[in-house]
Amino acid sequence: MQGALIITAALAGGATSKNNNPATPYTPEEFAEESYRCLQEGVSIVHIHAKDPSTGMATADVKQIKQTIAAIRDRCPDLIINLTTGYPEGVSPDERIAPVMEIKPEMASLNVNSMNMGFGDYKKGALMYEFVYTNPFSSIERFGRAMRAHKVKPEIEIFDPGGINNTLFIRRQGDVFAEPMHFQFVYGVLGGMVFTSLLHLALMGQLPENATYSVCGVGPHQVAAAFMSVICGGHVRIGLEDNVRMPDGTLAKGSWEQATWVKDLARIYGRPVATPDEARKILGL
Repeated sequence: MQGALIITAALAGGATSKNNNPATPYTPEEFAEESYRCLQEGVSIVHIHAKDPSTGMATADVKQIKQTIAAIRDRCPDLIINLTTGYPEGVSPDERIAPVMEIKPEMASLNVNSMNMGFGDYKKGALMYEFVYTNPFSSIERFGRAMRAHKVKPEIEIFDPGGINNTLFIRRQGDVFAEPMHFQFVYGVLGGMVFTSLLHLALMGQLPENATYSVCGVGPHQVAAAFMSVICGGHVRIGLEDNVRMPDGTLAKGSWEQATWVKDLARIYGRPVATPDEARKILGL
C-alpha cells in the first residue's frame, strides 16, 4: 500500500471571485481563517495567489503578498505555504519571481509550459477570455535556480506532456532543481490537457526516479483525477481555485469542505492523510 496522502488546498486562484463562490478569500484575515479550517480537515499545504481585496483579482504586489503570508503563518505556523509564480499576461518575469526570493516560502509553483490559456463556455465552445501563457526555457532555468538558491521547493506544473520533457531537458544541467523533484499534473485548463486514466499513467511513466507528484483537476476533472492519484500513489490538490463546487454540484463552503471528500477517498483506500511534518519528509523539504 502506498504511503501517506498529501492534501493541498488552492484557496483562491487568480480569477476565482466571490461572485463564483462567496467563500473565496480576499483579505489576509480571510486567507488565514480559510487556511486554519483547511488544516483542521487534513490539509498540509496551502497554495496562495494573494488578492487585491478591492477587486478580488490576483496581485503581484509584494507588500500584499507578504501581509497575506504573514497572516497565514501567524494563525497556522505548521502549514506548508506554496506561493504561486503564475500570473496572467502583463506581469513580468521579475515580478513573478520577486515574492519567492523575498518571502522564501517552503514551496512555489514553477510553470514549464508555454501555451494558449483561456476561460470559456464549454457547452457552446465560446471563449470568454484568452491569453498566451509564456514560460520559455530561460524562465524555467532562472526560476529553478532562484528557488534552489533560496531553498524553495519547486512544484513543477505540467499542463501538457511536453512540460515534463521541458523540465527534464533543463534538469540535464545538473544544478537547477533540488532533488527529489515534485510535479503536479494539471488537468482541465482550457488550452491544456484533460484527464484520462491512460494519460495519467503515461505521465507517471515519464517522471524521474524518486519523484513525487500531485494532481490538480479543474472543474469536472477534479474528482476523477483525485481518485486516480489516490489509487496510484500520488497526492491531491483541491480548492476554490480549481473548482467552486462539491462533487454533488453544490457550492463548497470553502476549500476546507472539499478536503473532506478527499479524506474519505484516502480512508476507503487505506492511505493515511499526511500531517504537515509528514508532508515535509515525503517531499524532502
